[in-house]
Amino acid sequence: MGKVMRKRYAAEFKSRVALEAIRGELTLAELASKHGVHQTMIAQWKRQAVEGMAATFSVKAVSEPPVSPADVEKLHAKIGELLVERGFFTRCLCSVGRDQRRQMIDPKRARLPIIRQCTLLQLNRSGVYYRPVPQNEANLALMRLIDAQFLETSYYGSRQMTWHLRRLGHEVGRKRVRRLMAIMGLRAIYQKPRTSVPHPEHRKYPYLLRDLVIDRPNQVWCSDITYIPMKRGFLYLVAIMDWFTRKVLSWRMDAEFCIEALRDALMRYGTPEIFNTDQGSQFTTPRFTGLLEERQIRISMDGRGRWLDNVFIERLWRSMKYECVYLHAFETGSELRVGLTKWITHYNGQRPHAALAGRTPDEAYHDAPTPSGPGLTPDQRANSSAVRMAA
Repeated sequence: MGKVMRKRYAAEFKSRVALEAIRGELTLAELASKHGVHQTMIAQWKRQAVEGMAATFSVKAVSEPPVSPADVEKLHAKIGELLVERGFFTRCLCSVGRDQRRQMIDPKRARLPIIRQCTLLQLNRSGVYYRPVPQNEANLALMRLIDAQFLETSYYGSRQMTWHLRRLGHEVGRKRVRRLMAIMGLRAIYQKPRTSVPHPEHRKYPYLLRDLVIDRPNQVWCSDITYIPMKRGFLYLVAIMDWFTRKVLSWRMDAEFCIEALRDALMRYGTPEIFNTDQGSQFTTPRFTGLLEERQIRISMDGRGRWLDNVFIERLWRSMKYECVYLHAFETGSELRVGLTKWITHYNGQRPHAALAGRTPDEAYHDAPTPSGPGLTPDQRANSSAVRMAA
């Protein structure tokens, strides 16, 4: 009998699974099914992670003499110099966002001044010292009105949006409206000259869904980012949807978590044949497209200003905002997370969909025919086309 080789897991994979177990959003059984690892092993990784964190914050006496804080600071500074000299941060910081690196700055570290920390983290000091001023109540109210009207008339630019707000009794100028729309990431949808100038470092992919018959789950996935207004601020939401069944496969409450949402959807539901997005910088970055290319997923991107190219997820945003976000003035991110979790669960499992002949997205996803099957009937396909045109 041959020797059975024990499967080994990378430290990054263990830490990610342990962190999910510590969060407690999924049970051990669900985590085991999600990652293909036994529950006992996940429990062991969780225990090791908790013990490691406890050891980090505890000071235990050992046989050796205690190390002074000054010696620790010197050691940290020396390690930082070695990391910079050997190019460690040049290779690894590409996977960490700028906002996350700014959070690593510790102004109280006496032996490692801020200028040195900025050098190690590849940050400009001006961005570290700057403290953004939050939007006032008047601007937040205007942003909510702009968002609601933009869902109805996505062809409104700053001029027409200014006239709309003035008709509602708000004395605002066009510059102010233009600035608020830029913060929200809203741009009027109409033909403009020379708007598709590609980023010099980001590749743009062609649109692959034109005249394509989509008749099965996991044939095409799509993703987008939207602005979520709150009572005292706003957040961004990214979601990944199955095009055929309209099922929300994964979502995160931050535009920086696009890659995390994609990894979650791939682990839960496999790989699609085509992945469609817009040309936003979050989706054109090599980190995002590289993850798709590694799995041989064909990449499709909308044309600039072509919101109809990704119409179904645009309809998802409309339903979500009118049925959940606008009905509840969420004050904190945790309240918003709970509200969106409840609504998306209802949307996937209980809310009938007209384009699916009254079925829910979960029913359409799990009960759909095999890839060689017929897919939607002609009447259902015609109904789906009518819904798309009505959008």
